Amino acid sequence: MRILDATDLDLARDFLRSNGRLIDRHRFALHFLGAPPGPLLAALRAYENPDGGYGHALEPDLRGEDSQPVPAQHALQFLHEAGADDDPAVSRVADWLASVTAPDGGVPFVLPTVRHAPHAPWWQTPDDPPGAINPTGTLAGMLHRAGSRHPWLATATDFCWRHLERGDLDLGPYDALSVLTFLDHVPDRDRAEAAFSRVRDALARAAAEGTADHHTPLDYAPAPGGFGGRLLAPDAVDTALDALIAARHDDGGWDVAFPIWTPITRPEWRGFTTVEQLRTLRAYGRLKT
Repeated sequence: MRILDATDLDLARDFLRSNGRLIDRHRFALHFLGAPPGPLLAALRAYENPDGGYGHALEPDLRGEDSQPVPAQHALQFLHEAGADDDPAVSRVADWLASVTAPDGGVPFVLPTVRHAPHAPWWQTPDDPPGAINPTGTLAGMLHRAGSRHPWLATATDFCWRHLERGDLDLGPYDALSVLTFLDHVPDRDRAEAAFSRVRDALARAAAEGTADHHTPLDYAPAPGGFGGRLLAPDAVDTALDALIAARHDDGGWDVAFPIWTPITRPEWRGFTTVEQLRTLRAYGRLKT
C-alpha cells in the first residue's frame, strides 16, 4: 500500500506554484501548509459578480463573465473549505439562485448567457432551460451543509425530493454526484435513507457509467462516510486509492481525463484536481506529513 509523504507534498506545492491558479494555490496553502483562510476568500471575491453569482472562469470550462450555476457550486465549496459557511457571500449566492430558478423549482444546468462567451462545447442549453437535478442537488446540499435558512432552499429541496420520487428516474454520472451531495446533507435523515434505498440501483448504474468514462470510484466517495461509499465494493476504495497514487505525474500533479478544448484549461483543471486528489488521499490516510 503506497502512502504519500512530505516530500510528495513538496513536489505538489512546486507543481501548483508553477502551474496552478492563484485560488488553488491558496487552497493548497490552507489545507496543507496551515495558511489562514483570508487569502482564499480574497481570491474568491475576484470571481463574484454584483448579482451575487460567480463567473470569470471559476469553472474553467465557462470562460465568460456572467454568473452561472456551476461556478456558484465551486464558490460554496471554497467558502466551506475556508470555514466561511456564515459569510454573507453564501446568502448572496442563494439570492442569485432564486433569481434564476426555473418555474419547476430547479436551477438549470447552464443559462443561455453561456452563448455570449467562450465555453466548452458540452455547455449547451435551450432558450428556456428547465431545472435540473445537476446542479440543483449539489447547490441545495451545499447550502444545507452551510446551515442556510434561505427561502430558496425550501424550493430547491422540494424539487430534489420530487425528482427522486419519480418512477422513471434516469440518472447520468453527474446527476448521481449531485444526488449524493443532496442526500449527504439534507436535514431529513430518515427521508434521505429511504430515498437512497429506493434509488441506490440507479445511482450505482450511473456511477458505473461514470467510471467507464472519466470518473473514478473516489469521485463518488471522496472521503469516508456518506452515501457514495455505500455504492462501492469493500475493496474498491483501496484499489482506487492505489490507482490514484499511480496516476500522479512526475511533476507532482494530477491530470484530468476529460477533453481539453482550449489550452489554458488544462493547467487550471490540473491545479484544481491536484488539490482535490490530495484532500482525498489525506481523508483516507494515504497522505502523511
